Amino acid sequence: MTGKSPQECLGMEDIRAEIDRSDRQIIALLGERAGYVHAAAAFKTSEDGVRAPERFRIMLQTRRYWAEQEGLDADMVEDLYRNLVEHFIQKEMKAFQKR
Repeated sequence: MTGKSPQECLGMEDIRAEIDRSDRQIIALLGERAGYVHAAAAFKTSEDGVRAPERFRIMLQTRRYWAEQEGLDADMVEDLYRNLVEHFIQKEMKAFQKR
């Protein structure tokens, strides 16, 4: 569902409504991402596989690049993804250790 562009907003009410709409989409995508992370756990056979340090490093570099392409602060995007992925790694690690 597309809303108004920033240029089409007529005031703060429009802007806030569009931010809320965007945030709802972002949260839905985070839920989708979490599903893939959960599914990936079934294929991991070691704690190193859960942590996947090289994949993590490359993923952060790629997210930085994508952020720069969008005109965003790459440090902010890296921090966001570092926190997000660390959260999922901790959950995966607990699940892995219970197996």
